Amino acid sequence: MSDIAIRVENLGKQYKIGRLQKRHDTLRDQISDFRFQISDLVKRRNGHNHKSEIINQKSSDSIWALRDVSFEVKRGEVVGIIGRNGAGKSTLLKILSRITEPTTGTVDLYGRVASLLEVGTGFHPELTGRENIFLNGAILGMRKAEIERRFDEIVAFAEVEKFIDTPVKRYSSGMYVRLAFAVAAHLEPEILVVDEVLAVGDAAFQKKCLGKMGDVAREGRTVLFVSHNMAAVQSLCSRGIFLENGKLVYLDEVKAVISRYIQTIESVDGIGLSNRHDWTGRGNLKVSYVELRDGKNEPICEAISGSDVRFVLGYQSTNNSTFRNVAVALTVSNIWGQPLLTCWTEFTRQTFPLVPPQGQLYCDIPRIPLIPGSYWVNLSLRAQTELEYQLDQAFSFDVIGGDFFGTGEVPKQNIGATLVMHDWRLGNSENGKN
Repeated sequence: MSDIAIRVENLGKQYKIGRLQKRHDTLRDQISDFRFQISDLVKRRNGHNHKSEIINQKSSDSIWALRDVSFEVKRGEVVGIIGRNGAGKSTLLKILSRITEPTTGTVDLYGRVASLLEVGTGFHPELTGRENIFLNGAILGMRKAEIERRFDEIVAFAEVEKFIDTPVKRYSSGMYVRLAFAVAAHLEPEILVVDEVLAVGDAAFQKKCLGKMGDVAREGRTVLFVSHNMAAVQSLCSRGIFLENGKLVYLDEVKAVISRYIQTIESVDGIGLSNRHDWTGRGNLKVSYVELRDGKNEPICEAISGSDVRFVLGYQSTNNSTFRNVAVALTVSNIWGQPLLTCWTEFTRQTFPLVPPQGQLYCDIPRIPLIPGSYWVNLSLRAQTELEYQLDQAFSFDVIGGDFFGTGEVPKQNIGATLVMHDWRLGNSENGKN
């Protein structure tokens, strides 16, 4: 028991969709719902396993965000949690942080938990940065003297010295996250839980945070780290947890888990292209797989808005032929099929004069200008103006929020489909000139 920091057994979380959508409950409905909650509470306290009862409820009224998840984490381990959007990663961290109560199963935590899950959690917006540091320390059970001992280090790490006595509601997203991470990492929790909020910070701050999490682990404390950056997960973590559709698919040494995850993504979106028959064209030259990589050519599963990305198109000839004057088009569309941007060799005059029978084609997009969401990639290959291969929805990927404009703020999702750098100036009102 002494070396276990986290023990999770048969964990499940179910959300009642129907109950959330009700708007005009009658008094009878409210009384019935109250009786159900009281009965449920009594059963929990008496150790009654009501899992089978919950599972039998109509699926139209509920959705399982997590189901039958079990694992253990030892003290001093750094464990990466990976999976696509909707896999249950954030729900798991909220349960471990005691923010959300599980529907089934148990969670045993041996030590104080500090969590950084999303911008806005853990701080009171009306309080200053200084006051929030002491508030969070008190929540963790620390004495005032302990907090004061770490105070200067926290402020220096967060780089908010000038604004430490300003209410945090006036902080930018970047300032907020810097201070929140500094508090979570420096107030000596036995367990540190970090979600993908570090995408808000710039590259230098992300590097500093990864270094600090490494220091925390070397001090014998436990770290749970959710990230879409596979290179960061591999460099920081010793083990990995792969979640898919709310279930634990794979738990192993981190390299093996990342490899399994990438293979799963490719089998759905890339390698499986060889089994699809809904393409059009002559078919002498086909795309066999698609990969998404970051600006350092490392495989990723989701892109950060405003980061450099690379699409890798593996291709092969069906008759081992060499092709001339090959043009490639890659169109990104939203989930409704509306095209948002197109990368085409004809636009940039980069048609390939001679293409061998098999290989890879790279399409680099600097600072991808998409807001957070899910997207489809449509592909087209032409050789000497003849259509060889065209396939819609060949590959899907997700984009998460990032500091696109370099202001410390993450743009809201309701501002349009794409982002573009721009510049405003005040000109002469008489002639419209600068």
